[in-house]
Amino acid sequence: MSAEPMQSPVLADPPRLAVVIPLYNHGRTVAAVVRGCRDLGAPVFVVDDGSTDGGAQTIGAAQNVHILGHGRNRGKGAALLTGMAAAAPRADWAVTLDADGQHYPEDIAGLVAAIPAGERPLIVGCREGMLRERAPWTSRFGREFSNFWVRLAGGPRMADSQSGFRLYPLPETLKLPVRARRFQFEVEVLVQTRRSGLAVREAPIRVRYGDLARRISHFHPFFDFLRNFGVFSRLITQRVLGLDQGRSK
Repeated sequence: MSAEPMQSPVLADPPRLAVVIPLYNHGRTVAAVVRGCRDLGAPVFVVDDGSTDGGAQTIGAAQNVHILGHGRNRGKGAALLTGMAAAAPRADWAVTLDADGQHYPEDIAGLVAAIPAGERPLIVGCREGMLRERAPWTSRFGREFSNFWVRLAGGPRMADSQSGFRLYPLPETLKLPVRARRFQFEVEVLVQTRRSGLAVREAPIRVRYGDLARRISHFHPFFDFLRNFGVFSRLITQRVLGLDQGRSK
């Protein structure tokens, strides 16, 4: 049974928060995702990363919704950084979530509630019920594969290192030396966050796959495997040579 959607609450006494949504050819779902995020009362930044399906036009004009764009596809990490940079003057934290509709925007409140008093960690939404929700086997395998390599590279021990539903502290994240600009950004940033001395925490979130029969994935097994190999090789080499020492607690 799919998780039932809740009403989207306005966050009570929220921190200065913005929402960043990277968009690449998810025109069928992005407008609904934006509406759910807008109801929370935070500014929403949608970064159209060179889409060819006209999806950004489905959003329409709305108060507190900002559409940014890349002239060509530069990768998910590049889109996230563009959105974070635009949000930074107005927010201390940036929530990121995917445009494909797999996340529940109202679960943002749970990520905010997971911020410990006086701390500024990166909080990752840990997807629950992936088997029940008929998640693609590539998502389930990729999560375990990524968890192992993030830890080996000196990152935190994670249950869901591939989740794109996150709460990032700004401007700390923008100062991290993350070089990856595609899907690999989301795993490298975990390692670099830990090396910087900031904590990485997880909070449970819901996920839906079963009702997304036409869900579009932009993960390319061959090319992204090579990119993953390159990123993890670089991070592990830095760890072996001690180049990451002095930056982590």
